[in-house]
Amino acid sequence: MIETSPVSDASAKILNWGVIGPGRIARKFAAGLAGSDTGKLYAAASRDAARAQAFLDEFGGGQAFGDYQAMLDDSQLDAVYIATPHPMHAEWAIKAARAGKHVLCEKPATLNYGEALAVVDAALESDVVFLEAFMYRCHPATAKLYELVKEGAIGQLQRIRASFGFDSGENHEGRLQANALGGGGILDVGCYPISMCRLLAGAVQGKAFDNPIELKAIGHLDEKTGVDTWTSAVLKFEGDIIGECFCGVRAGAENDVTVYGTEGTIRVEQPWFAGGKIVLQRKGKEPEVIDASSERHLYTFEVEAVHQLAHGGGLLNCAMSIEDTLGNMQTLDRWRAEIGLQYEMEKPGPEFPCVYGKLTGAGSAIPKGEIPGVAKPVSRLCMGHPGMQRSFTDVVPLYDAFFELGGNVFDDASIYRGWGAKPSFAGRWMSMRGVREQCVMIDKGAHAPNCTPDYMTDEVDRLIKTNFCGYIDLYMMHRDNLDVPVGEFVDVLGQLIKSGKIRAYGFSNWTAVRFDEAAAYAKANGIPAPVCLSNQLSLAEMVNPVWPGTESCSNSEFQAWLAERNLPLIPWSSQAAGFFTDQSAPDRKENKLLVHGYYSEANFERKKRAKKLAEAKNVMPINIAMAWVIGQSFPTFPLIGPRTITELRTSLTGLEVSLTPQEMDWLNLKSDSIQA
Repeated sequence: MIETSPVSDASAKILNWGVIGPGRIARKFAAGLAGSDTGKLYAAASRDAARAQAFLDEFGGGQAFGDYQAMLDDSQLDAVYIATPHPMHAEWAIKAARAGKHVLCEKPATLNYGEALAVVDAALESDVVFLEAFMYRCHPATAKLYELVKEGAIGQLQRIRASFGFDSGENHEGRLQANALGGGGILDVGCYPISMCRLLAGAVQGKAFDNPIELKAIGHLDEKTGVDTWTSAVLKFEGDIIGECFCGVRAGAENDVTVYGTEGTIRVEQPWFAGGKIVLQRKGKEPEVIDASSERHLYTFEVEAVHQLAHGGGLLNCAMSIEDTLGNMQTLDRWRAEIGLQYEMEKPGPEFPCVYGKLTGAGSAIPKGEIPGVAKPVSRLCMGHPGMQRSFTDVVPLYDAFFELGGNVFDDASIYRGWGAKPSFAGRWMSMRGVREQCVMIDKGAHAPNCTPDYMTDEVDRLIKTNFCGYIDLYMMHRDNLDVPVGEFVDVLGQLIKSGKIRAYGFSNWTAVRFDEAAAYAKANGIPAPVCLSNQLSLAEMVNPVWPGTESCSNSEFQAWLAERNLPLIPWSSQAAGFFTDQSAPDRKENKLLVHGYYSEANFERKKRAKKLAEAKNVMPINIAMAWVIGQSFPTFPLIGPRTITELRTSLTGLEVSLTPQEMDWLNLKSDSIQA
């Protein structure tokens, strides 16, 4: 029998725990908490205070609250266990983190990957522990299975078969099957087989987990509720390892795990409840039964895991790291997408949950500026397009966070969404959240090969139809076509302003000469002038066009031209596609775009100087690179493309860094010293 104890300092503070959602699973947690010497049940909160008190009375008493927030506001509370239905996890995990409480949240961590990103950001920002409550992952039995696979007890890993299913009967209003409560098998029990397959696929590589390269699935959706009642997924991992996962809430299953290798098999009975019995069958040998059970309460281990993390220790056994949780949620999203499961609350509309509560947009972390012709304040950072592979549920919390921090400019383009045929996530978000008039919609069109005056008018109609905004605040021509006289473009743009379809316009990837021609033509013909330019600009010069037809302002002559006109620039790739992070190095060649666009001896010297200055100012090199773009002598509104809310916060630090003229010149190799 295996027995493990946490590594945390015995003298470390015992944590006062509070429970949100004192139901059936919370009772199991409370029993485990009672068996721990690192924490005690201090409080419970329910919509009904009497229910919370009755729960506490079962376990020796405590402080009952009829309001979740009131419990979080208690200064004596150290940690919170969240056992509400899935759709409430994100909101209360974030509120708990912001209240400075460590969080143990029942699986699944959130309803989807986008919400999980918001929760993780809140925990990191508040410097508290967030642990997804997969009890079996914290148990020593799972750690033993991991070690057997890692050490090659059955040879090369080939296949993992895992299942968790039961028939709960027909109950469309109950938690397990109600659409409004995030019901269905994938989130409730499918998360277990997925997390197990990812764990063991990682073990082969000596990693804590691995994420699947491919995922295919089929399943049955309930005709009344639309949730999954039974479904199977097949996953492919690095090394051609295959994971087979089954789950269901209206279908039984073996509820075990079998691991297949070139030299044998391992079968685990009752893995999700840490039964502890592991049968190792090596080829040509008698079965070996390994007892990995423990006399301690099953749920005690996750209590100890939080305590250990809270006091600076590492993960206990195979407990879920935040990176592991994010990978699991992303995989669950993929499984749901494969069988066509989307909850009603995840569809664009007023019911789409906001994990931050009601949006106000009152934040000031991102300051505002002005662009002539745009009759609204314009945030100094602009949210770029999230990428073709992101889902709407992924990006909504990111947009929410950007808006709450003071950001209000969103960039999109015809070519990003099938020449204007697909919906704009940014525009749909503005409309859904009711903040359209507080936001600036940049929409780009006229991309090659469709960069002609005749094409533009119909394309703008498609853009407006699919961005749900009613009009475009700032329309940008995405490319230039030197075969067309500039006046023909300006005439069309003037008509678009006159019709109210666009409010102002500018050019992206245009030369200074052509811009001046357009401005002169507009002035001579009584047409509103172009108000801005959107070319590439970063501390690292673009040595080769990263895409055909693109233009950069990364030279002194172009920058002097911008300064002379005080022309607003909305630079794309303002941080040189990650050049100022660990992604670039003279011997790293895997990122072809980065190598082609930014690798040069001069740029690596700029990076070296940015790193030196970052150390002096206690920031990161990317923050110095952002500060350099913001610090130009002409107004800049950099486009950023954060994948997560945490990356967004990293970008904000660049707004707080002030560079002297001498530092600006030194960074750009115009001087050998940063001294005045």
